[in-house]
Amino acid sequence: MSDITEAPVATTEAPPDKPLIELTQRTIWLIFGALMASMLLSSLDQTIVSTAMPTIVGELHGVEHQGWVVTAYILAIAIVMPLYGKFGDQWGRRWPFMIAVVLFTTGSLLGGLAQNFPELVAARAVQGLGGGGLMILSQAIIADIVPASQRGRYMGPMGALFGISAVVGPLLGGWLTDGPGWRWTFWINVPVGIAAVVVAWFALRLPTHRSDRPIDWAGILTMVLGTTGIVMLTSWKSLGHEGYDWSDPMLSGLAILTALAVAAFIVVENRAAEPLIPLRLFKNTTFTITTLIGLVLGMGMFSAIAMLPTFLQMSTGAGITESGFLMLPMMAGMMLTAIGSGFLISSSGRYKIFPVVGLAITAGGIAWLTQISGDMSMVLFGAMIFVLGAGIGLVMQTIVLAVQNSVDPHEVGTATSSNNFFREIGAAVGTALFTTIFTSRLADNFAALAASAPADQGAGGSFDGASLTPEFVQSLPEPLHTGVVDAFTNALAPSFWYLVPLVVIGFVLTLFLREVKLSDEAGMVARGEAVAAGGH
Repeated sequence: MSDITEAPVATTEAPPDKPLIELTQRTIWLIFGALMASMLLSSLDQTIVSTAMPTIVGELHGVEHQGWVVTAYILAIAIVMPLYGKFGDQWGRRWPFMIAVVLFTTGSLLGGLAQNFPELVAARAVQGLGGGGLMILSQAIIADIVPASQRGRYMGPMGALFGISAVVGPLLGGWLTDGPGWRWTFWINVPVGIAAVVVAWFALRLPTHRSDRPIDWAGILTMVLGTTGIVMLTSWKSLGHEGYDWSDPMLSGLAILTALAVAAFIVVENRAAEPLIPLRLFKNTTFTITTLIGLVLGMGMFSAIAMLPTFLQMSTGAGITESGFLMLPMMAGMMLTAIGSGFLISSSGRYKIFPVVGLAITAGGIAWLTQISGDMSMVLFGAMIFVLGAGIGLVMQTIVLAVQNSVDPHEVGTATSSNNFFREIGAAVGTALFTTIFTSRLADNFAALAASAPADQGAGGSFDGASLTPEFVQSLPEPLHTGVVDAFTNALAPSFWYLVPLVVIGFVLTLFLREVKLSDEAGMVARGEAVAAGGH
């Protein structure tokens, strides 16, 4: 591993003519606390609603269009990520961060007050407009106040939050729905959001700038159109459409418009004076490789995680809350490696080895999941997902650190948001493709089972995978119950093989990742906006 230093992107912003901010250790920890609270809000809300969804859409009469509850949030997050990154670089991150927290908290309040389905979807969109900023700005602010050489110990816990939310979210959502009611899956965010605003108001003393650089309106428009098209295409079936029938003029038309928008975005960004996502960043090999790693990791990771709780409920009869507890080993693996690797990076100054090993372990974990069966030991299943979580924990925040360390401090927000943006796009595309493969296999398995099942066992001649519930499966008599569980498992397990090549591609990419010496200066210090005090 070499210590090659890449040429930084040319500085485009002069240091502000303002008093320097003193970065004491107390200030850093206060800011870090506010950032952790805000990131927990954003990551938790991607999962907490999932277990409450049947109750929510049933009460608000939106069962047929429930996909919009998820899609509105994901779409809003993806759209605003590049905006928060760019505007934070241009004007400072304090006010964008405050706006993001307020938007998210407001969306949570409105979600809990929703009286009909359109109001709920609108509230989720408002949440996403804030949530995208919370994720991006938290990572960028850490880069502003902590040197890259010491940043691992802070970014490790941030990465672990994603693992915690993936497991705790469904648990908490189920408990709240069964207890005080589904509206508290939204309202629980409000006091945390208010606390984050208060702490940020007093502790988040970050500089603001007055930028006379033009806003890339054409880039924003084409990015919004292209991103909307991609998310809508990948969510086509979940939004109430029947499969992916390319003879449907709506679907084919949307695909054409999306391709045109993406092409227009590339042309616009090449010509813009101040592009939203500067394409010259892709000349930076570290940025390009880590962005591609994030893309394939998003495609593989979220796809693998998405179906596992359903598998547990179908195969073991576990309830919503119990299936969440059975996912705890994955959280443990992710927390252990994310936090541990963060401290090791800070102490050694080396980071390349962690994504290399992490993606190798992730590939092995996903390959191991192809061996799941309906009657398997939960201890063995726990070992499988522990390995998967351990691999993911070594990668997620490490590649963000590598990106931030490889670009000019004036563009750390843009680089961070671009990396996360492509990971979100990868997650949307990968989950859609994986779900299509799985449901196609499931339909074939159910057709074969229905043809062979005795009519007096309640098969009714057919099975509808879309309406199959764990309760229905558990009510079936033997051997039909075992047949349905096996049909589900035999559709899911081989589908994981389609994810293995994606993660292997990511592993190969890590081998070409050049290790750039970690900077000893915080971003604000490098920009002449702050002075370090008290050590880090």
